[in-house]
Amino acid sequence: MADLDALRARFVRTLEATRGPAGGPDPVPYADDLLGRWQEPQRRYHTVRHLTAVLDHIDVLETYAHDPDVVRLAAWFHDAVYLPDRSENEERSARLAERALPEAGVPAAKTAEVARLVRLTVGHDPAGDDPDGQVLCDADLAILASPPSAYAAYTAAVREEYHFVPNDAFRTGRAAILRQLLDLPRLFRTPYGASEWEATARYNLTAELEMLSLPADDPS
Repeated sequence: MADLDALRARFVRTLEATRGPAGGPDPVPYADDLLGRWQEPQRRYHTVRHLTAVLDHIDVLETYAHDPDVVRLAAWFHDAVYLPDRSENEERSARLAERALPEAGVPAAKTAEVARLVRLTVGHDPAGDDPDGQVLCDADLAILASPPSAYAAYTAAVREEYHFVPNDAFRTGRAAILRQLLDLPRLFRTPYGASEWEATARYNLTAELEMLSLPADDPS
């Protein structure tokens, strides 16, 4: 179970670190609004547990980032708007950041960078000269390198989020996403991600793709 008080404190620290010299309003209501979004009932994988994991992975990777606190803000917003039956969640999340952060005291340039990073999570394909994008995308995809039981729980939670999609359509769509990821030259762009997560993630993705390719009624 996620520790909401600890998450709230993490957001407050991050927001205060990214504000301009004039400061801003009480950060707690902004934290609570985001936490409320991350606890919406339609979520099964994109929950506060996922948010916590992404933030923890950013902590591991922060030495590679140009501005780790901006990356952390992007993590808070990257799935802040999430409806499984909609395709523009990242765009709507980026627009939420563009509205909320200036009001909260974050300078325009940092707000724009947060929004850019959120939009980057559509394809998880940051440029070679984009260290902040690399850190956010690696942290978001780190779940793919989980041990077998955690990876199985992840895939089950994703399926639950898309419970309204018929099995055949889900298998087809999920397989397409897995192929898109496997077609990337590298899943992970930071040195740590490449060395610690790449091989396991590719193994997990390939195994899941093979399972999806089996006939639905195949007992094996």
